[in-house]
Amino acid sequence: MNESYYKLELDELSKIKEPKKLLLHSCCAPCSSHVITYLTKYFDITIFYYNPNISPKEEYDKRKEEQIRLINELKTENKLDIIDCDYDNDLYEKSIKGLENCPERGDRCTVCFKLRLDKTAKIAKELNYDYFCSTLSVSPYKNSKLINEIGKEMEQKYNIKWLYSDFKKEDGYKKSIELSKKYNLYRQDYCGCKYSIRKKD
Repeated sequence: MNESYYKLELDELSKIKEPKKLLLHSCCAPCSSHVITYLTKYFDITIFYYNPNISPKEEYDKRKEEQIRLINELKTENKLDIIDCDYDNDLYEKSIKGLENCPERGDRCTVCFKLRLDKTAKIAKELNYDYFCSTLSVSPYKNSKLINEIGKEMEQKYNIKWLYSDFKKEDGYKKSIELSKKYNLYRQDYCGCKYSIRKKD
């Protein structure tokens, strides 16, 4: 697909005249901050905190606690809630076995995206949401084309509508940084898995 995912996003949002139910996969509070504030006038949003890639467990818990705190502090136009998932790093490690040495943005990340979006779509279908989506595309370090292709694949697999998006557009990433400062959010210095930890000088 060569169309702009941002254009598809805007086209879809323009059709929404009353709040729909959105299950929004969130990787962390900072990335979700802008996405929530942007989408709240269109959706009743449930954050789906499913990130089995994050390690160690202490880091996972810290990010989850910040996500919950943000949800409690944000003032949103429509409903905002969270579904908290069990920590399942063993499943992630099993899924990416053999890809541990892949570079960032390589095949290991693709498997990780699929793992998280598959679960999000499955739960969205089971709980009768109108749409599912992810905050992942707000990051300039994430491949929006790949994320949307996987989202479309899961839409077809589970028959649940994927919200095309490229949340980094219109200074989305910059806005997420500003909101992170406003709410004093913990901003991690690596994506999540132990293989993505940046080398410190």
